[in-house]
Amino acid sequence: MKKVSLSLLPMLLILSLLIVGCSQTGNVNVEPTQPAKVQPEEESSTKHVLLSITWWGSQTRHDYTAKLLEMYSEKYPHVTFESTPSGWDGYFDKMAAQAAGNTMPDIVQMDNLYIATYTKNNAIADLYPFVSNNTLDISDVPESMVKTGEIDGKLTGAVLSVTALTVPYNPDVFAEAGVSEPTPNWTWSEFEEAMLTIKEKTGKYGYASDVLSDTNLLTYWIRQYGKSLYSTDGTQLGYEDDQIFIDYLNMLYRLTKAGAMPTADEWMQIATTGKEARPVVTGDAGAMFEWANFGVIVESVNPDIKLAIPPYADNGKKSLWIKPGMFFSIAESSPNKEEAARFISWFINDIEANKVINAERGIPVASKVKEALKPQLTKQQKAMFEYLDLAAEHAGPVSPPEPAGSAEVTKAMADQINLVLYDKKTPEEAAADFRKAANEILARNAQN
Repeated sequence: MKKVSLSLLPMLLILSLLIVGCSQTGNVNVEPTQPAKVQPEEESSTKHVLLSITWWGSQTRHDYTAKLLEMYSEKYPHVTFESTPSGWDGYFDKMAAQAAGNTMPDIVQMDNLYIATYTKNNAIADLYPFVSNNTLDISDVPESMVKTGEIDGKLTGAVLSVTALTVPYNPDVFAEAGVSEPTPNWTWSEFEEAMLTIKEKTGKYGYASDVLSDTNLLTYWIRQYGKSLYSTDGTQLGYEDDQIFIDYLNMLYRLTKAGAMPTADEWMQIATTGKEARPVVTGDAGAMFEWANFGVIVESVNPDIKLAIPPYADNGKKSLWIKPGMFFSIAESSPNKEEAARFISWFINDIEANKVINAERGIPVASKVKEALKPQLTKQQKAMFEYLDLAAEHAGPVSPPEPAGSAEVTKAMADQINLVLYDKKTPEEAAADFRKAANEILARNAQN
């Protein structure tokens, strides 16, 4: 056996260090001494972290959220942000591609429509471990609201706000048409008569709202019959009688044919203008369906929008529900889950941060924050807070998160509505075809 020359030992030692360093990190990283062991809190305050974050919303939301990120970085200098604000259109299309490639931002604003799908696809992380170690403080959030972000025993969404469906209406348009303003107990018959009268008397739309891009109004309609859009297990539709959907389609058909509601093509043009330019806001329509923070969003353009309880069916059953406005979720692929959870906790609980948010995302879920905001509320914010109190009196049980495949069901619904409104199908045919398509979608997704 040959002896290794002593003169080669220093070089071999250096080479061995290089090989070990490269095999572990891809870079040479020689530390002269072992660093002292630090506690997690101490480590998080010294190690730089870049958190990526995305959300949808208006320019107002983009501006104040950017300010919030600056506030957080000033308080915690080791954290900086890479933000990607967006409008609603295309937001989840982009996120789906990111999820497929494991490139989702660390923190994502999540909607009730999609949370189950992203949970079942293991794209978003369980937050309960961060609740257990007190990184994410939700102790001031009602348990019923916390549970809205729980799917299959995992807390994959931290609820940020609560809201409810409402009918924002323009009182000037109602007055111009000689139509009485809505009461808390108005019926669908009274609603339809009011919308048709506004069209007849003013030439304006009575009802100008999007009935294609989500199932919220249909869900409300179905709940008035004591049913739900989806079954409890999310594997099929939750109502058995197709006459429920047929009646809904017939109402939309009558309003559209009378010119009291925009056609699908007209709505596509309206949708490109943003919420601040909706016909109700500009005085070109009487009413619409939206979430309770709508008045806050458009207050700078029209501070006089009012909020009404949606119409009741003749049976008087409570159809309204208090809904999570939105969530923050953490990507399963994120390497910074703990820091992301710490930021979300601050977002929910910090009073100064919420004074900047100013209830634009809906009514805050933390009770201490809600109380702290009351002295500074604007006219529309006060209206929103008062509306949610009224809505609670008219609300039934909270609807569960929408099941996996619900986005596909929404598209199937939109397809059938369009076919009816363009006289390609009867409401009866569309209702039957919707049931078949929706049940196939839900069953397929339940097996994945």
